[in-house]
Amino acid sequence: MSFRLFEEKHHASLYQKYRLSPAREVKELILKYLEEKKGPPHELAVDLGCGTGQNTRLLAPHFQKVLGIDVSECQVEEARVVPGFTNITYSAGPAEELPVPDGSVDLLTAASAAHWFDGKRFLKEADRVLKPRGCMALFGYADNFTLNYGSCGDRLSNIYEELKRTLQPYTSTQVAVSNSKLQDLYEAIPYPDKERIEVIPVKEEVTVGNTVGLLETYSTFQAFHRADPQAAASLLESTMTTFLKEMGVSSPDTKLELRLEYFCVLACKPQ
Repeated sequence: MSFRLFEEKHHASLYQKYRLSPAREVKELILKYLEEKKGPPHELAVDLGCGTGQNTRLLAPHFQKVLGIDVSECQVEEARVVPGFTNITYSAGPAEELPVPDGSVDLLTAASAAHWFDGKRFLKEADRVLKPRGCMALFGYADNFTLNYGSCGDRLSNIYEELKRTLQPYTSTQVAVSNSKLQDLYEAIPYPDKERIEVIPVKEEVTVGNTVGLLETYSTFQAFHRADPQAAASLLESTMTTFLKEMGVSSPDTKLELRLEYFCVLACKPQ
């Protein structure tokens, strides 16, 4: 089955505000793969589980048209209000039923989303819509963040690990699929030309406020919030307070270094 989460308007607004845009290193890896396997013209890219459009917008300069699709109308509405991308169209719908003709897609992407798809149905639909030599790129990041600020990086990372332990009972099986770096989905791809890069190290500079906000977007936190809204709000507040105290600062706009590891599954449809 496919999963329907992240659909509420409040959650969609959190995504727009706090979710990280995919790292430059990942985008360059994907575009290089497409260039090597298929080459131009780059007419249509489809970004699945597009959320509020962070990855969709990164693709826009490289394709004649980009279609972002998400099962949540609220997520799509948030994406549509971002100005300046005239070659992007957004549509609400599932990744397993795409509103595009057979053999029309140059690149199919999913950023931190493929673990929510019905793998068998998705791969069948991907094969239908991809052009010969068209490519798919399914990627995300592991939850083993490390945080650095001056000499207190280890303490900040420990705070994050403690928060993960609190949320552990609310982890769905699909999050476990993501944490496996899509191993099963990779193995199920029927194309011989495929690869899985397990570790792409990335450093991001983010504010304390955005770091805590990012945690709020997670499905595990949202499940916790549904179970106990007061405890969830207290967890965010205490996490923010503890971060600031350990860093010896008072402003949530203070920047720290976030280190994370992306993974990426790449595949090319045969000629």
